[in-house]
Amino acid sequence: MKRIVIFASGSGSNAENIISFFQTKTTATVTHVLTNKQHAKVLGRCKRLGVSSLVFDRNDFTETDKVLDFLKKEADYIILAGFLWRIPAKIVEAFQGKIINIHPALLPKYGGKGMYGMHVHRAIRENNEEETGITIHFVNENYDEGAIIFQAKTAIMEQDSPKDIAQKVHELEYQYFPETIEKVILEQNGQEK
Repeated sequence: MKRIVIFASGSGSNAENIISFFQTKTTATVTHVLTNKQHAKVLGRCKRLGVSSLVFDRNDFTETDKVLDFLKKEADYIILAGFLWRIPAKIVEAFQGKIINIHPALLPKYGGKGMYGMHVHRAIRENNEEETGITIHFVNENYDEGAIIFQAKTAIMEQDSPKDIAQKVHELEYQYFPETIEKVILEQNGQEK
């Protein structure tokens, strides 16, 4: 069984969805959630779900090998679920093709530094886009530039607010993120679903 470590910075609803999904699977299990925020709501979810969590700072992440060493011992796959820091090159190199992120837009549009959460949904509304969606992709050293694994779309109505758009995108995330992660793990390990 493969071990998943999730990185999250916020409320952790995607992290919880992934944890719950893999609780009934033999493919993989979520062993830890790592966060860069001491008071992130995801920590409460971890406690409730019985998943170990760890808080780290920028120094642990980029200057020392503390986080990297932990991951080498504890992870086969790294999943970014609302994690806002760029992944250091040393972690990307150590986990080539094993770090998966979800972005709340159809990349390459609305990606890059500063494009996360409501910033994305407001930009999409301001530009009067007719559709948006999610992009699940591998992580490289640059924000939102890794190879795309999967995309799903949703229509935007004229009356949709950024909040409405966010809700539609969240529904796609909950529906497709866990099963896409499982599909990648199965394919990379020569298994069938």
